Amino acid sequence: MSNHFLKSDIMIHNNIPQGYKDSALGIIPQEWEVKYLEEVCSIKGGFAFDSKTFLPSGTYQIIKMSNLYNGNLDLSRSSSFIDKLPRAANDSILNAGDILITLTGTVGKKDYGYTYLITDETNLLLNQRVAKLVPHNICPEFIYPTLKTQRFLTPFFYSSRGGTGNQTNVSTKDILDIPILYPPKAEQEKIAEILGVWDSAIEKQSALVDALTRRKRALMQQLLTAKKRLPNFTEPWQTVILEKVLERLSNGLTYNTELKIGIPVTRIETISAGVINFDKIGYADNNTNTNVELYKLQKGDILFSHINSLAHIGKVAIYNDCRELYHGMNLLLMRYNNLVSSKYLYYFLCSNVANKQMKSMAKQAVNQASINIKELSNWKFLLPSIPEQQAIAKILSTADQEIELAKKRLKAFRTQKSALMQQLLTGKKRVVI
Repeated sequence: MSNHFLKSDIMIHNNIPQGYKDSALGIIPQEWEVKYLEEVCSIKGGFAFDSKTFLPSGTYQIIKMSNLYNGNLDLSRSSSFIDKLPRAANDSILNAGDILITLTGTVGKKDYGYTYLITDETNLLLNQRVAKLVPHNICPEFIYPTLKTQRFLTPFFYSSRGGTGNQTNVSTKDILDIPILYPPKAEQEKIAEILGVWDSAIEKQSALVDALTRRKRALMQQLLTAKKRLPNFTEPWQTVILEKVLERLSNGLTYNTELKIGIPVTRIETISAGVINFDKIGYADNNTNTNVELYKLQKGDILFSHINSLAHIGKVAIYNDCRELYHGMNLLLMRYNNLVSSKYLYYFLCSNVANKQMKSMAKQAVNQASINIKELSNWKFLLPSIPEQQAIAKILSTADQEIELAKKRLKAFRTQKSALMQQLLTGKKRVVI
């Protein structure tokens, strides 16, 4: 058994608190031990299924690395099935208590080591480059959060090697060589129970975020197409073209993509998530002869992605910030006039109706698509009166606020759980058995 992760990390600590002891993994409770994973788990690599035998549906689903994206098991990301299980693939069947772990990642990204705990019996089969840890003599619900901690992942990343191109691999032997903290079984179970309460709260809050998001999407579909009218609004909607409701529709300021300081300007990446992200801005030269003040964003301005991949073409974000920002190249600026509410126009441009229209306008090239500005400016759509626009925008803004509040609460739960893990999984905070 290798102990190359321990020897260089052994530290001698003074002033050890009563009830604790020194160990190769730091100061730990007297009753706790340091064990290698191979002492408490076995590991099985996935089976090299022949992709030629895969079906679009069937008795067994094949779990690939892509299904374990970012530590969540998403069965929709790669749908490959088989009907008959090869005899040599019996060990690839996933059972309750198995912990999935990815073995391959991208050089420099440390995107391997994603894990997921199987909680029910399944008809899922493990493909190659994904392994399963089978806990023995250790509580699966205790070891699973341990596998997500930095203490576990640091040597895991350190051990990565091999692979081809941009890939890097971790061997199953390297995983079994990693040391972990091992409390008495009763304490493991109690820690797992406490963390399970937070998992349940996170799951419920995440479901609430999803439900609120679906509700907003349904509201947009109804209110922005006049399928559902708000009380006291009966005036017919008018057909308009986009340029008639805009004071300005223009390209952005040309800038040097290599600059790290200067005038802050928007880039395509700035609105990639549908909001203005100040962490993804670019910079223009302060010494340029261009009148940059012409490009300064005003509150209510909408940025529109007219050059992008087809999946992201037509993406929009509204500027409602006090921080100084200028309109950069490869995004269109839409500045509204008195015929339209900026927020209404923003929500309409985010709708499925608008999105489908943007896709149909887009002209595809090899790696990207683009929308002709003249064609966009002549786009026809139905527009309600200003009072009805404002009423619709208010409802959708309230829905956004509810979603944002739910997301903040979800983030708080995750932060609190992370802090608890840091305390409970290291023995810094003891539980009452």
